[in-house]
Amino acid sequence: MTKPKDVNYSMPAEWTEHERTFISWPVQASMVYPEDHAVVSQGYADLAKAIAEFEPVTVIVNPSDAEQVKAMFTESNVDFLEIQHNDAWFRDNGPTFVLNEQQEIAAVNWKFNAWGGKYAPWDLDDNVAPQIAEHHGVKRFDAPLVMEGGSIHVDGEGTLLTTEECLLNTNRNPDLSREEIEEHVRNFVNVEKIIWLNKGLDGDETDGHVDNIACFAAPGKIILQVCNDPSDANYAITQENLEILRSATDAKGRSFEIIQIEQPPLTFFEEQRLTLSYLNFYFVNGGIILPVFGGTAEETDRKAIEVLQATFPERRIRTINGMSIIKEGGNVHCTTQQMPASKKG
Repeated sequence: MTKPKDVNYSMPAEWTEHERTFISWPVQASMVYPEDHAVVSQGYADLAKAIAEFEPVTVIVNPSDAEQVKAMFTESNVDFLEIQHNDAWFRDNGPTFVLNEQQEIAAVNWKFNAWGGKYAPWDLDDNVAPQIAEHHGVKRFDAPLVMEGGSIHVDGEGTLLTTEECLLNTNRNPDLSREEIEEHVRNFVNVEKIIWLNKGLDGDETDGHVDNIACFAAPGKIILQVCNDPSDANYAITQENLEILRSATDAKGRSFEIIQIEQPPLTFFEEQRLTLSYLNFYFVNGGIILPVFGGTAEETDRKAIEVLQATFPERRIRTINGMSIIKEGGNVHCTTQQMPASKKG
């Protein structure tokens, strides 16, 4: 079996130029709170329209919903692709795109099992990535690994960030050792070094996706969400992540500049902690789509905007209401997947 690394394909950093962004439309039957479908759908529409201010958007929609969803948009650079799917977290069940040295694109098709079998059925979701690759006529690499896109971040120069809590969870790949999982990740996104954080945020039902806690801002530079309240479970988690990153180096041997963003205030819904994260932002061409939370989070919202604007002075920080879909378990980054600009394969 040919792997991306064998033929010099690798995953580019998210901040490189995109051809488009994909999102999947929410499916009422799969929602945790199906009565919120209209509110969540409006949240997705607002997100797609925000991204469309920067780059084209393709909305993956179930055929039965297509007419209704299309009627919500007038933007010329939003198009629709009818593919049956169970749930709306495209970052996790969609393809991971890779490029070779000729800037030809290919798609990695990971196995998907709904975050360790949490939400059945997931058969349609597991079949989305192959259909995307076929529709766009790009080469496909089928990975023998259950993995979600939200569990990895890359710097585009050979370094990958992830968490042990997620990638080594026995509900994903119980028959594979840590070394085997590492080898598959290295082969399919073509990285030289994996930096293992321990845990993700408290209460995160993805089992600790890294896209809620840390990401690369540039090679050698990492943004980390931190908690400053010792009584909060996230305090120990984020302090440990800080220590791991302070002592780590990347694939080029560089120590990291670490930029800290204070987490939003502790927020619950029906005794369930909501996984609020500013790190669930998304790079778009010339900008950043940042979820903000309002209310008790107004001060941390303001600080997060300031930190990101200072870190990315050349980008427009486009905020969006992060509360509209968070009860369903994720946010902006979880719903999106970038297709890098390329010469088609």
